[in-house]
Amino acid sequence: MSWIILLVSGAFEAVWAVALDRSQGFSRLGPSVVFFVALAISMGGLAWALRTVPLGTGYAVWVGVGASLAVLYSFATGQEPVTALKVLFLLMVVGGIAGLKAVS
Repeated sequence: MSWIILLVSGAFEAVWAVALDRSQGFSRLGPSVVFFVALAISMGGLAWALRTVPLGTGYAVWVGVGASLAVLYSFATGQEPVTALKVLFLLMVVGGIAGLKAVS
């Protein structure tokens, strides 16, 4: 169950990162509220998961999931160009997440 919570928390990390970008320095109310709610959910889930998942592994997975989803969002919305090297390195991050889970 901790791993599921950790992955969901990582997804909420991506949500708050996107909301932070869309808030334009907290000048837009809607994205600012989404940021704070997603941040609380993400941090709370990370804290809960770290009760049983080792700190280094849990934090790396949380950051990796959030960063990967944020990059995919940027690709999907056209904010960032998709290149072969970016996709390769993103796959390496995802592979690292899977590897950490496999050895934990």
